[in-house]
Amino acid sequence: MAKKLLQKSTGNILIFSVLILLVSAPLFYFTTNYLYLEETDETLNLHKKEFIENDLPGFRIQDIAVWNKYNRNVSILPANGIKKDMVFVKVYFDKLENEDEPYRELNAPIVIEGKPFTFSARINLIEKRDMVFSTGLLFLLIIVLMLTGILIITKTATKRLWKPFYVTLEQIRGFEIDKNQKPEFPSTDIDEFNNLNASLERLIDKNTNIYNTQREFIENAAHELQTPLALFQSRIDMLLQLDLSKEQSVLAASLNNDVARMNRLNKNLLLLSKIENDNFPDKQEILLNDYIKKHLDFFTEQAKSKHLSIITEFTENLKITANPALLEVLINNLFLNAIRHNVKNGKIVITIAGNTLAFVNSGPETALANDKLFNRFSKSDPSSQGNGLGLAIVKKITELNHWNISYSFYNSLHGFTITF
Repeated sequence: MAKKLLQKSTGNILIFSVLILLVSAPLFYFTTNYLYLEETDETLNLHKKEFIENDLPGFRIQDIAVWNKYNRNVSILPANGIKKDMVFVKVYFDKLENEDEPYRELNAPIVIEGKPFTFSARINLIEKRDMVFSTGLLFLLIIVLMLTGILIITKTATKRLWKPFYVTLEQIRGFEIDKNQKPEFPSTDIDEFNNLNASLERLIDKNTNIYNTQREFIENAAHELQTPLALFQSRIDMLLQLDLSKEQSVLAASLNNDVARMNRLNKNLLLLSKIENDNFPDKQEILLNDYIKKHLDFFTEQAKSKHLSIITEFTENLKITANPALLEVLINNLFLNAIRHNVKNGKIVITIAGNTLAFVNSGPETALANDKLFNRFSKSDPSSQGNGLGLAIVKKITELNHWNISYSFYNSLHGFTITF
C-alpha cells in the first residue's frame, strides 16, 4: 500500500528513534549499575582501610562485642578461612524495614592480638536500586521528550520543506489540457523543485501546442470536408434517381451509406470541437423526465429492428440546468449506444432516481474495457456501424457541465449512470 511522502520520512525517523531507545535503555541501566557497584566497592575498601589504619592497631579481642553492638554495617567476625578480600552480594533480614534486603558485602582477613578474624563491611543495595530506577525513569522521560520533540520538529520542517512540491502536485492534478488554464508553479529556493517546475512547464507548453495544433487541424479538416461531402451526397442522390441496373443500384446504395457515415463522423468532430470551445453557453432549467418521454417514440421505432423492449422507471421528477441542444445530443447518444450494442430480444431500462439518470441494457456477456470506453474512436465491436465518437461526446458534455458519468456491468447488464 502506497504511503504519503511525509508519513514515509517520519516513519523512518520514528523507527530509528525507537531503535535508539531500545538500545540505550538497557545500556544505560547496565552502565549505571556497574558504576554504582564500583562506587560501592570503593566505599567498602575505604571503610576497611580506615579500620586497619585507625582502629586495628589498638584493637583488642574484648572490644569486638562492643564494636559489633554499635556498628551496624561494619563488624568483626570469627575467621571463616578466607585468605584474601572477597566482595559479594548477600541478602539479610532488616529488622528496621522488616524485610529481606540485598547488601554488597566485603570480607577481609585481619589479625587481632595474633589471632585471625574476618573484617565484614556491607552497604545496603536497596538505595542503589531506587536510585537506578529513579535515574532510569528520568532518563526515559528525557529520551521520550527529546524524541517527541525531534519528531514534531522534523515533521513540521519536512512539511514546510515539501510544501512547494505539494503545491506543484495540486496544480498538475487540476490541469486539463483542453481548458487553456496553464498551471502556475511556485518559485522556491530549492534547486530540485525549481528544476522540476521548469521541466513540467516545458512539457505542458509542448503538449499544449501539439494539442492545439491537432484540434485546429481537425476543425479545419471537418469544415473543409463539409462542402465536398455535400456535393458528393447530391451527386449520389442524382445517381439514385436514374434508371440503374441492379448491380449499379447496389453500388450506389453502398456509396450512399458510406457518405452518410462520413457525414455523421464529420458532424460529430465539429460537435466535439464546439463543445471543447464552449460554444453552448445558453442554459435553462429542463425537466429530464419529460425530455426523455418526448423522444421515446422515436427510439422505440429504432429499437424495433432488434425487438428490444424499452422500460422507463421514473421514481421522481428530476430538474437540471443544461443547454437543450447538448442535452439532446447526450440523450440521443446514450439511446443509440444502448440500441446499437444490444442483442436481439434484449431490453433497455431507463431509470431516474434522486439526482441520477441511468441507461441499462442487455448486450455482450463480458464487461467493456473501462479505461478506453470514453476515448475517441474507441469501439468494443470493430464491426459496429458507429464511428466511436458517441461516448466521447457524452463524456465531454458531462465534463463541461461538471456532471459525472460511470460505467457498470452486473448480471450481464451494461449500465451508464450520470450523476447531476
